[in-house]
Amino acid sequence: MTDNTIGIMGAMPEEIDSIVSLLSKVSKHQVGGRTYYEGYLNNIKAIVVFSRWGKVAAAATATTLILKFKIKELIFSGVAGAVNPNLNIGDIVIGKRFFQHDMDARPLMKQFEIPLLNISYFESPKDKTALFQSTINELLDQQNLLKVIPQEDLQEFNIHNPQLYIGDIASGDKFFAKEEDKQQLLSLLPNVLCVEMEGAAVAQIAYEYQVPYSIIRTISDAADEQAKVNFPAFIQNISSQYSSEIIKLYFSRLLLS
Repeated sequence: MTDNTIGIMGAMPEEIDSIVSLLSKVSKHQVGGRTYYEGYLNNIKAIVVFSRWGKVAAAATATTLILKFKIKELIFSGVAGAVNPNLNIGDIVIGKRFFQHDMDARPLMKQFEIPLLNISYFESPKDKTALFQSTINELLDQQNLLKVIPQEDLQEFNIHNPQLYIGDIASGDKFFAKEEDKQQLLSLLPNVLCVEMEGAAVAQIAYEYQVPYSIIRTISDAADEQAKVNFPAFIQNISSQYSSEIIKLYFSRLLLS
């Protein structure tokens, strides 16, 4: 049994529930209005928690995981809106670089620069990215995917051949629902794949406490006016199934490493 406790955060309660169901010897801890589930998967201790939405909530949750529960690794799983036109609903993004797109302290410093840190983005550890890359590729193999998600659920969301991408993610306290917002962001950060509301804040906390981290996002919509998705059904039938299977496969790899 390893002593390295892994913290797992999720952007939606349904995704957290699917991961908690994997754990044995589960106990609950109430801290700061959140329920932290402590348990074991493959003899590895995990703390699983619904982060709530937005950068502040996510940062507070990550800090509690590090300071109170003494985690040695942090994983965040959730959904995101596609910005890059090549992405489709059901694709998965492993974040490589994380930008806070609403950080703008000009003229005191450059746009996107994080005060006092003198950097404009946070970069996830390469070894963790590589391990999740092999994990997610295993999930997205068509034979394996159909064992996790029924064909009719995939067809409901027009998911035929989901792909894995590794690249930039932009985070901020803004929900993208207009094409013009996407184009404005791409004019400033042309390599961004998707947008969400927590990742870069979690990355900053992990960076400052020197905790290795990984942030994984399932594309749920196109982040524009054309997005017509049954969001609750997508979370329940697609993204939560992705999250639990990715965690299960990842912990199995850790056991063998």
